[in-house]
Order: sequence, then C-alpha cells, then structure tokens
Amino acid sequence: MTQWQKQIQIIVDEIDGCLKQHADEELTLKALSQRLGYSEYYTTRKFKEISGIPLRDYLQGRRLAFALKEVRDSTKNLLEIAIDYGFSSHEAFTRAFKRAYGVAPSDYRKNPKPVVLRTKINPLDRYFFGLEEIGMIQSNDEIKIYFVTIPAHKFLHIKNSESNGYWDFWQKQNQISGQDYETICGLLDSIKGKLDDNGGSEVNGGSGQLMAYWNDEEKGRLCDWGFRRTECWGVRLPFDYQGEVPPQMHMADIAEAEYIVFEHGPFDYEQENCYVEEKIEQAMASFDYTDTGYCLDLSNGRIMYFYYDPSRYFKYIRPVRRVNKTDNLF
Repeated sequence: MTQWQKQIQIIVDEIDGCLKQHADEELTLKALSQRLGYSEYYTTRKFKEISGIPLRDYLQGRRLAFALKEVRDSTKNLLEIAIDYGFSSHEAFTRAFKRAYGVAPSDYRKNPKPVVLRTKINPLDRYFFGLEEIGMIQSNDEIKIYFVTIPAHKFLHIKNSESNGYWDFWQKQNQISGQDYETICGLLDSIKGKLDDNGGSEVNGGSGQLMAYWNDEEKGRLCDWGFRRTECWGVRLPFDYQGEVPPQMHMADIAEAEYIVFEHGPFDYEQENCYVEEKIEQAMASFDYTDTGYCLDLSNGRIMYFYYDPSRYFKYIRPVRRVNKTDNLF
C-alpha cells in the first residue's frame, strides 16, 4: 500500500507545483496518469481509494483554493485569474467559485470572510503509518536558543483539554462536528492577514497554522513537562484584526510578553524528524536559566507556540518572566 501512497503523493505535489506556475495544460487526468505510468482509470481508482476523494474533485478544489487567494489578495482581473487556474470563462469560474464558497468572486473580493478551502493532502506520512525513518541521519545543526519579546496579537483557534499531542488532538477533534481537520484547516487557510503566513498552502508548510499550548490549571491535562495544558490549533493575527470569527473557534487577545525560543533549522522530514524532535526536547529539558535573568513562566493563562515546517524550522516558543530577587528557583 505504501508504494501507491508514494505515487499519489507525487500527483499531489505535481498538482500544487503546476498551479503555482499556472501550468494548467499539464493538469489533465491523462498527463497525471502518464506521470505515474498507469491508466487513467487505475490512477483515478487508486487516488480515491487512498485519499477518500475523487481526483477530479481534489484538483478542482485545489484550483479554487489557489484562485480564491488571488481574488482575496490581488487586484488582478477576475477573468485573468479564471484563465490562470484552468477555467474556460469568467462565467464558469463564477459558477464553480459560488458552488464551492457560497459567494461570487466579485462579492468575496469586496468582503472576504472565512470559507473552507481544499488544503493539500499528505497521503504518505511515514510517522502516521508507524514506519521507521529512511536511512536515518543525525542532523549536525545546533539548537539556537534566544529570548524574544512578542508584541500583542490575537490568536484564533480551536482547543482540546483532553488530547495528548498532535495526532491525538486531531483524532479527538475529528469526532466533533465542524471541528474536524479538513474544516478547521480549510477555514484557517482562507483567512487573510495571518502573521506567520508566507503564502504557502500546506498546513505544516507556510500557511500560518500552528500548534499552541495554554497553561491551564483548571481544565488542562497534566503533561510531561509538569504543568496542566490545553492543546490548541490556530493562527496568530494582528492585534487590530477585525475579521469574522468562525462560530466553532475562539479568539484570544495575547498581551505583549517575553519568550524563550528553542529552534532547529531546516531538516529532512523522512530522515531526521525523530532525531530533531528528541534533540530539541533535550535542549529544553536541560537548559539552565540561572544566569539569564529569566525563568520559565508556568503561570495560568500563558501560551506556548510550536512552529513546525521542515523546509524552514522546528521550534518551540515558551513563555518566560524576569526573575525577582525573592523568587525561589529551586
């Protein structure tokens, strides 16, 4: 099975690559099937079997997701956007856009609000399937450790006080109507103005979405780090953000505060992920705050962010506070 998941991953990557380059002529079922060396029928059947969605529907959804961001963020003529993403006319584009998002592209441009985009799927995740790393290598990169002051901002998110880690978080959220992975990530992907958005569309690759942990003494789950936490998934937004908040999400005001960052640079997900994770966990556990003038702040209500994008970094941003002479650190 994993061999076909690799093949489907090739198609998924090819689709996004072509859409970014506006190379729509290469996005036919015939061309994608030939890329793998299989018939159109067999490729289509295997794609649906593995992803749970017909290939044509997935391709249309990704076309519209890319197109929506151009409608939202650019001043480009709508017909030009339609042609760039493989629609034969302005009318065809408008019909497909309205069918997917319930609003015409011209109206959405005037008043963009959260809609569920078709995010990029990841049919082959070695860690999800419990597979070992491929020829595991040990990164020689050092963990960079530094203190930062993060300005006041907002955090739009969902949360779960019972979950324990990323996979468990989404397994539990998928049981809640309207808070499943595809719905939440699609909504967050559509929101304009995210502070950490570098224009990417992959959930763990540039879309501005991240995991966070509240220090939550009342409802939080006791974690390995010795405090009670509530796990969250969301996006950081400017403090003056006035956009619509989806009804199944929470918006929190995060005050300006100081943090310590433990950061590893880019790494190979399939070969280094476990090693990098272990390395950064050890760095956090063994860090000596004695001469820094800070201590870890585990007070109720503080938030920790986890940024994960193998092409850029793996980093934890943990809350700290300045040490007073009266503090007992031991």
